[in-house]
Amino acid sequence: MVKICCIGAGYVGGPTMAVIALKCPSIEVAVVDISVARIQAWNSSELPIYEPGLDEVVNQCRGKNLFFSTDVEKHVSEADIVFVSVNTPTKTRGLGAGKAADLTYWESAARMIADVSKSDKIVVEKSTVPVKTAEAIERILTHNSKGISYQILSNPEFLAEGTAMKDLFNPDRVLIGGRETAEGRKAVEALKSVYAQWVPQERILCTNLWSAELSKLAANAFLAQRISSVNAMSALCEATGADVSQVSHAVGTDSRIGSKFLNASVGFGGSCFQKDILNLVYICECNGLTEVGNYWKQVIKVNDYQKSRFVNRLVSSMFNTVSGKKIGILGFAFKKDTGDTRETPAIDVCKGLIGDKAHLSIYDPQVTEDQILRDLSMNKFDWDHPIHLQPPPSPASVKQLRVVWDAYEAAKEAHGLCVLTEWDEFKTLDYKRIFDSMHKPAFVFDGRNVVDAEKLREIGFIVYSIGKPLDPWLKDMPAVA
Repeated sequence: MVKICCIGAGYVGGPTMAVIALKCPSIEVAVVDISVARIQAWNSSELPIYEPGLDEVVNQCRGKNLFFSTDVEKHVSEADIVFVSVNTPTKTRGLGAGKAADLTYWESAARMIADVSKSDKIVVEKSTVPVKTAEAIERILTHNSKGISYQILSNPEFLAEGTAMKDLFNPDRVLIGGRETAEGRKAVEALKSVYAQWVPQERILCTNLWSAELSKLAANAFLAQRISSVNAMSALCEATGADVSQVSHAVGTDSRIGSKFLNASVGFGGSCFQKDILNLVYICECNGLTEVGNYWKQVIKVNDYQKSRFVNRLVSSMFNTVSGKKIGILGFAFKKDTGDTRETPAIDVCKGLIGDKAHLSIYDPQVTEDQILRDLSMNKFDWDHPIHLQPPPSPASVKQLRVVWDAYEAAKEAHGLCVLTEWDEFKTLDYKRIFDSMHKPAFVFDGRNVVDAEKLREIGFIVYSIGKPLDPWLKDMPAVA
């Protein structure tokens, strides 16, 4: 029986290994982590992450050929293939601070693998890492090899939260990068044979190490670029009376462009896009490609602009002040069907409103109060570092917000309502009931274009939808930056 061990029981490691265990019953899969609480959660009925379909797969395999353990060294020592899916946070200090990836956890994992290994191993990069990381890991392992042979592969993940299980069961592609040597090709074939048990051969792409590492950063940069492009266009649509939904549909019907990732919104979020683009920018700058780095940097600048533009529009619409006013926030996760709040636009929007002395009432069906309070107390990039380093919520911000149990409570006696996550339930709310419970004039600021603006206007709401022709009320308000 082939044994696989994955170091890191997070959003990538847990679901990926669960699907491998399900599809490859002859392989023993162990997911290990130093976090006792996280492993306990994986072994319980309340998994540490929310992903549609994950519960069923874990329940089917756990205890048979899928195991979750804190005995990291034992499982690494016994494994034939070791996936490394540890955190690669953005550096907050030192060389490359604010852009470069911090490879501290990766290096520690590599040194531990070298210390405990007693047999040859294939070591697989599953984390998103800078180009040439494999070379550094290879050097650590070979200089501490004790006669053991290691082959390093890059196998980046391309999972979208909310659809991760579908992406694993039916991926667009599986990318495996390895050394172009006899041993390297043999290692690539070994990993390929695992995925080939359910992924068609033509979707398993094999490249050199550096192409695989760079492809992950490039894919996320291209996707984020599309979002920033349509969001930049949304500002122009509002200024000219065009409808961004109609524009994006017209553009998306061009087969050379396609329709995906062309929905205007308050901005992109998630753990990858901003981090990976900053990493890409840093790599460009290190290689003397300043103009290329500046090009990708602009994608993030437009994303930041979109969030601040949304806050500015809200404040200017409500008589240029939200001080002391209650604003209901519908949705805090960065997208629907996930409880993940990493880099969610809701953080910047809420911080902007709190800075203007608004009182917030927040509802999200999958995000806990503790998580929301923690997110609104953190500095940039703190989310990507161990929880014990994160600050407690500040008393001032806590006084200005409440986390509530449903959308109606969030809207009760509010002056305005913000939709920041595209949860399906927000499309079918009883907006007449909500309108009756709010102060007048009652505003809705739709950051995801999920509500029927015309129906809401018939009820009596003043509605702002990203990239849509402006409500007559808003046309009379001063232009926003």
